[in-house]
Amino acid sequence: MSGAPLVGYSSSSEDEAGGSPAAAGRREEGEGEPGTHGAGPAQTSMPIPRLPVPDSVLNMFRDQEEEVTDDSIKHGGRVRNFPHERGNWATYVYLPCVIQEELLELQELLVSHARRYAVLLTAMEEFHISLSQSVVLRYHWINPLVQSLKERVASFYRFFCTASQVKVYTNQHRTRTFVGLEVSCGHSQLLELVSEVDKVMEEFDLPTFYKNPSFHISLAWCVGDLTDKLEGQCLQELQEIVDGFEDSAFLLRFQWDQIRCRSGNKFFSFPLR
Repeated sequence: MSGAPLVGYSSSSEDEAGGSPAAAGRREEGEGEPGTHGAGPAQTSMPIPRLPVPDSVLNMFRDQEEEVTDDSIKHGGRVRNFPHERGNWATYVYLPCVIQEELLELQELLVSHARRYAVLLTAMEEFHISLSQSVVLRYHWINPLVQSLKERVASFYRFFCTASQVKVYTNQHRTRTFVGLEVSCGHSQLLELVSEVDKVMEEFDLPTFYKNPSFHISLAWCVGDLTDKLEGQCLQELQEIVDGFEDSAFLLRFQWDQIRCRSGNKFFSFPLR
């Protein structure tokens, strides 16, 4: 089987936040104080009733206590890459991509053609280029990491890149396969961004991005490792569809004006200069 490049996609419910439970203090019931000797019988202290905790306090950490249930059926068969633990937030950094409507037509042509090779692809609804792996971040690290990331990328300017080469990718555990467009122009600017993002990850002892990354925009995906079916003749025909698509040179040129970080259900945006 041909080895497809690995990509750092989060999977299904990894995008959902897990949180740290609020600490609830407990009071120990004290023993009654002894009575005074020679002045009469000992006095027994009565237990003090506990006041109910206000709802406003109970709800303070609701976003940190969200329960996450692993159910791949609800997510198209996708499975998470790492087990959910309360307090862990799946986090990754990326460039959001705004595409022309015509590119959706090209996407549908590619998805439809793959069916001839018994590959049922699901069209992506959002598009981006990854600048980090999906990592596990503790809740109390989110704001410090975001602040560090903001400082690291503050000096970067907006730039263009072109993505026109069709390639097949799998995630790290080969539980999902992707058809994407590899970046052919703008690679050096992306490497500079990744270098700064990697420095942030190292500050928090988190995994850095892949060596010699293949930057790309994924257009469709399927469950499992189907690289054998998609590569070879199928991949060649998919490339011919892209090359022959009207105005493809214009449609496959993208401008990047911001970087985003997603941690659980929280989004952070960093505009480029």
